[in-house]
Amino acid sequence: MPENQLYVVATPIGNLADITIRAQEILESVDIIAAEDTRHTKRLLNHLGITKPLMAAHDHNEAGAAEQIVAKLKAGESVALVSDAGTPLIADPGFHVSKQVSEAGFNIVPVPGACAVITALCAAALPTDRFIFDGFLPPKSKARKDYFSSLANEERTLVVYESPHRILDSLKDLAEVLGGGKELVVARELTKT
Repeated sequence: MPENQLYVVATPIGNLADITIRAQEILESVDIIAAEDTRHTKRLLNHLGITKPLMAAHDHNEAGAAEQIVAKLKAGESVALVSDAGTPLIADPGFHVSKQVSEAGFNIVPVPGACAVITALCAAALPTDRFIFDGFLPPKSKARKDYFSSLANEERTLVVYESPHRILDSLKDLAEVLGGGKELVVARELTKT
């Protein structure tokens, strides 16, 4: 494995057997793993029988973590970036890390695998030839309603994330703004046994 590269490694979104062989090999080979939540990643690594140093790289420390990662790359070390579940940077931390790593002249190597957006689309039985992923819905009702209003004429399949404690309020806002003329699929726990 070439040294001093950042590997953006997708991890399982529920079923731990969904880790790819390549992802496991990368996690075994790198010098350090930067994780959204080190406790969560430690459980995955224990399941895989991997012992590696971990560092936190999440929304609240990402700028500082990015500097540390660039320093490790400059020292010749290889780093894997993982989120709690799925693909880092896709509605998860990692943008600032990847940007600083790229600006510092180091390679970013994607290691694809599980992604909740794609997994949900595959199970939804909705058109997938054209779709939009728009991240998390706004947390406040007024902003959500404004967002839903902007979608009135959207013909592409739309995928959004919502937290479990806001899902009912968001569905009420959606029905109020767009009525009953849209097909909707709510998906959760997509791959857990």
